[in-house]
Amino acid sequence: MLFPQTNSCRTEWNCPQFWNFRTDPENTGEREGWSNGFESELEIAVPGSWNEQLEEIGLLNYVGSAWYSCTVFIPGDTHKRNYWIRVGSADYRATVWVNGKRAGHHEGAFVPFEFEITDAIRPGARNTLTILVNNELNAETIPQGIRSEDYAREERIREETYPPVRFDYFPFGGIHRPVVIYSTGPTCIKSILVDTYVVAPARGEVRARIAVNGSEVLLARCTISGAGGPISSESPVRNGNAVLTMTVSACRFWSTEDPYRYTLRVELVQGAETVDEYEMQIGVRQVSIVEGKLLLNGKPVYLKGFGRHEDFPVLGKTVAAPLLVKDFGLMKWINANSFRTSHYPYAEETMAMADRQGFLVIDEVPAVSLDLRCTNANTLAAHKQVLKELFDRDYNHPSVIVWALGNEPNLVGDNGYHQGPGKEYWKEVFDCARALDSTRPMTVPNCTRAGISDPVFTFSDILAVNRYYGWYEFPGRIEQGVAVLEQEIEAIHRRYGKPVLMSEFGVDTIPGLHSVADQMFTEEYQEKFLEQYIAMLRSKRYVIGEHVWNFADFRTSQHFRRVVLNMKGIFTRTRQPKAAAFRLKQLWAMKSPTE
Repeated sequence: MLFPQTNSCRTEWNCPQFWNFRTDPENTGEREGWSNGFESELEIAVPGSWNEQLEEIGLLNYVGSAWYSCTVFIPGDTHKRNYWIRVGSADYRATVWVNGKRAGHHEGAFVPFEFEITDAIRPGARNTLTILVNNELNAETIPQGIRSEDYAREERIREETYPPVRFDYFPFGGIHRPVVIYSTGPTCIKSILVDTYVVAPARGEVRARIAVNGSEVLLARCTISGAGGPISSESPVRNGNAVLTMTVSACRFWSTEDPYRYTLRVELVQGAETVDEYEMQIGVRQVSIVEGKLLLNGKPVYLKGFGRHEDFPVLGKTVAAPLLVKDFGLMKWINANSFRTSHYPYAEETMAMADRQGFLVIDEVPAVSLDLRCTNANTLAAHKQVLKELFDRDYNHPSVIVWALGNEPNLVGDNGYHQGPGKEYWKEVFDCARALDSTRPMTVPNCTRAGISDPVFTFSDILAVNRYYGWYEFPGRIEQGVAVLEQEIEAIHRRYGKPVLMSEFGVDTIPGLHSVADQMFTEEYQEKFLEQYIAMLRSKRYVIGEHVWNFADFRTSQHFRRVVLNMKGIFTRTRQPKAAAFRLKQLWAMKSPTE
C-alpha cells in the first residue's frame, strides 16, 4: 500500500486533530444513527490511544467499542477524480462511514487500510467522517485474546491480568495513526514493490513491480535519480501490471554506515499525458545468510539493539514526531544498529526514519503468545492476512532485513503443541510468507516453555531465542543462568545448524535502587546481567546479534508482578537513562565478533 503524497496527479487532505468521541459499551450506536455523525462534549486527539488520554473519565482499562466523528472540507475539482480514505491503523477493528454512507470494514490492528469513497464524498463541501473502533480480541484474532473466565477454567487465576490479555504489554485502544483523504485520477498506481540486488562490487540492480487500477492502454516509466543516475526504463502495462528492471552503475549501496537512498519516480503515461505519478525513496542493498553469517551487501553484520514498544505517557501507541527523533537519537548514542518491532508493526514514520538513519529492523507480525489450543482456520486466515498487509506496507523499506512471523508461541507450555499441530500451523505461515517475499530471512522468536523442539526452529532462517535465566528462572543467580543459557543455545545450534540471535534478554530495574550484593531490581544487577550475557554470546561464532529487552519501560495490564510498568527498560518510560545505559554504550562501542 502506497503512503499518501501530494503531487501533480494526487492530492491529500489531513483530517482534524480533534474528533468528537463517544464510547459504546452496549453496542447501540449504529442502531441509534451515530454513523451519520454526532456532536459530543467529549473530544479526543487523533491519532491517539483513548486509555491514558481520557483516563479521568474511566477509560484507562476500557475494552470495547468507541465512536469518532469529525468534518473535513474537500475542495472542488473540475476534473474527474477518485477519492479514498486511509486510516494508518485502528486497534483492533474499524468501520468507516462518509456522509452516512458505509465505506468499509477492516479487521486487524497496526496496519493501514483504505476504502474508495468516490460515491460518498462531496467535493466543494464539508464532509462528515465517522469511524467505529473496537479493541476486543478473541481466539480468532491476531493477536489472540483471552477472558477472565478462560483463566478460571484453566485454573490459572493467579496469571490473570486486567484487562485480560495473552501478552505482556498494554492493550491500548483507538485510532493510533493518521487519517487522511486523498484523490487520484480514475487510472492510478495501486502498488509498487521494489527488489534490489548487489550484482557486482559497484553495480546494483533494481526491479520494480507495478500494479495499476484501470484498463486503459498505458505505459509505465521508471526513473532512478542519485549516484550513478539518472536511469530510466519503460514498459507497457499488461493486465494491470508492469515489471521494469534497471541497472545502477557506480552504485552507492544502502548500509548502516551509509544509508544512502535513491529517488524512484514511477509514471503512468497515456499517449502524451502523465495520468499518475508516485515518488519514493529506495535503498539498494541485499540481505543474505551464508555459512551461518548474516550478510548485508555481502559483508557480515552483527546486530546490537533492542526489542522496543510503541509506548509513552498519555500518547499510548500514538505516532509522535518529537518522540521518534528522541528515540532514534538515544539508539545512536548508545551505539545500537538495529531493533525489532516487538510485537507488532510500528508506524510507517518509524520505518521511514530507520531507512534514513541506517537502522536494521526485524519487522514483526502481531502473532504474539499464540496459543494453538485455541486456534482454528479463522485464526490462520487472520495470521495470513496480516502477513500480506504488513509485507505490502513495508516491502520497500531497505531497513527491513528480517521478517518475524510471530513471537513466543506456546507460552502456556502446552505439550500437544509439539505433537503435530504446531508444525502444521507454522508450515502454513512460513509458506505464505515466503510466497510473498523470497528476498529476506524469516524467524519467530522462541520462548523457554516451547523449548529447543519448537517447530518454528525448523522453518526459521535465523534461530531467535528469548531467555531470562537469572530473572524468571534462577532469580538472583546470574552466573548459573548464563551457564544454563550457554548449554541451551549450544544444543539449539547443534540440532538446527543455523545462526542464532539473542532476541530478548533483560531484567526489571528500578532507577536509584542499589546494592553491593546481587540483588534483583537494582541498577547493579541489570549492569551485571547484561555484561555476562553479552560476554557469553560474543564467545559463540554462530551468534549474529544481541537484542536487549527492552529499550524503555512500558505500560502493561495490571498484575501483581508489575508495578504499572514492565521495568526492563534501559531507559525509563520518559527516556531517562538507567545506569546500564552507560555500560551498554561502552559494550556496544567495542568491536563485535564480525568486525
